[in-house]
Amino acid sequence: MKTVKVTGHPRLYRRGARYYHRAAIPQDIQASYPKAEETFSLKTSDYQEALRCVRKAAVEVDRKFDQHRRWMAAQAQPLDALTDEQIEHLASLYHASLLDADEEIRMEGIFEEEPGEPGTDWERWDFDEYAEELEDSVGHTRHLYARGRVDTFFRDEAEDVLSWDGVELALSPDSPSWRPLARALQAAYIRAGKDMQSRNEGEIVPTPAVDKLPSQAIASASDDGQGPLLSAVAKEWIAEKSLSWAQKTSNDHRTTLDNFITVVGDKPLDAYAKADGRAFKSVLMKLPSNWTKQKPLQGLAIDKAAERADKLGIAPMSGKNMNKLIGYAAAFWNWAAKHYDECPPNPMNGLKVAIKKRARDERDPFTLEELRAIFRAPVFTGCKSLHHWRQPGTLIPRDSGMYWVPLIALFTGARMGEVLQLYVSDVKREHGIDFIDINSDGDDKRLKNPNSERLTPIHPELRRLGFIDHVQKMRQRGSQRLFPDMPMGNDGYYSSVYSKRFRALLDSLKIKHDKNAFHSLRHNFEDACRNSGIDKEVMDALQGHTESGMSGRYGNGYELRTLNDAICRLEHRGLVLNHLYPDAH
Repeated sequence: MKTVKVTGHPRLYRRGARYYHRAAIPQDIQASYPKAEETFSLKTSDYQEALRCVRKAAVEVDRKFDQHRRWMAAQAQPLDALTDEQIEHLASLYHASLLDADEEIRMEGIFEEEPGEPGTDWERWDFDEYAEELEDSVGHTRHLYARGRVDTFFRDEAEDVLSWDGVELALSPDSPSWRPLARALQAAYIRAGKDMQSRNEGEIVPTPAVDKLPSQAIASASDDGQGPLLSAVAKEWIAEKSLSWAQKTSNDHRTTLDNFITVVGDKPLDAYAKADGRAFKSVLMKLPSNWTKQKPLQGLAIDKAAERADKLGIAPMSGKNMNKLIGYAAAFWNWAAKHYDECPPNPMNGLKVAIKKRARDERDPFTLEELRAIFRAPVFTGCKSLHHWRQPGTLIPRDSGMYWVPLIALFTGARMGEVLQLYVSDVKREHGIDFIDINSDGDDKRLKNPNSERLTPIHPELRRLGFIDHVQKMRQRGSQRLFPDMPMGNDGYYSSVYSKRFRALLDSLKIKHDKNAFHSLRHNFEDACRNSGIDKEVMDALQGHTESGMSGRYGNGYELRTLNDAICRLEHRGLVLNHLYPDAH
């Protein structure tokens, strides 16, 4: 598809309906820069939004160019060795960066929100998988560290840390410091893993603020020594994160920082202290959920809204929502500590409220009775219309994602987002086996992690239900997406719209409760695998889990034939769906 230059900004281009940032690499760094050009999707089809995004992207890309110039200067005069102090400091930076990345994942809502709530995309992260992958990775690193072995991963990490913004050091290829640095990073990885596992158990483990190396400190953005204003640094943070965040995520974080400034004022970074964090938390503790939409509070600033809500006796937001907003603010301060010497200790550290309920207990498989109720609902057996899909009628919407998405999830174990974003071309046939290729090959596709890419054979029951016929019909219509009637939400995720519809289905059947949601179908698949005698390793491969232990680091995974044999054995005992077969009507 041809890329066309668009007026309004020199780096704004359009490919089809989507807008892109595109910039040539400056001549002075072309020889060593890792890309031929800086081109990436702005993840929007709206021109005005694209203009806003491309301006931020251009600032970030120019910063990358400057960082690469500093790296080139360091390469021209590589160090023969690092001091013990430098190695220890780099390991501390690495440890903090791992915990910061972990905190960002948790801020996305992994512990804060119920599956299926508006604005929540639980398919991005799953707590149990995250914990299992962490345990496997830390265990493997301990194994190597105990035996004095340094694999290529940590040698590559050492090179990466040396190139970080604010570090920009270079070591001679034969420097004796490579091994001690890689060992120090291994140790930091193990410490960070232990901290993240403590977070998994509900312990409060703050991300440490680590100063840059003294010789590589970032200069203050202010001549008076007080440092830049919070509002200026916040804009820089949002501009950087917006390159990878969904629009809704960027908006949520931007609004939280604006509210933080409203409560405690816009001051230089070094003027903030713990008291500011407590003041912000105090306002949140009086603030209702969705307060901007409540008539008595509309048009008020956050602090005034909190005061009025408290006087009117309006119930405050839940502890989970409060922690989410505290986490948004805390993430900014963690980032600022890495980029500015003037940054104080994180004012939000330790301020989250204790929540007894653990995320891993929040979802159960659907019971057999619940599954029977779901697949006897009007949307499967006959509804009034596509608009009135909850009311009985004569229309069976076999061309709709409302019909197919739950069935596919039940017989593949795929996540909601993975099913909704499928293309017609993702359903393939090789060696006589029909299968679904779950991948991220498309601007509108997202996967939780690289391990989520996989091939899942199509269960015989899906064939009997007419799934292959649906695929052929969409192919004949020239549709790119397998379920074109499932719209994308404003946050860039298909699941944000569909999750509300599925929640409405459960509510209409009167089977919704705190521990079930669409993701329960994934747990049903796991139980069916166990009850059908399918090995855990094969089940993990079908679901896109990371393989445990050393086996996950070698080989290409299971053959399609092996996976197909397992799928053909899979049985949801007691669940009969022959009333949905095409010839049953």
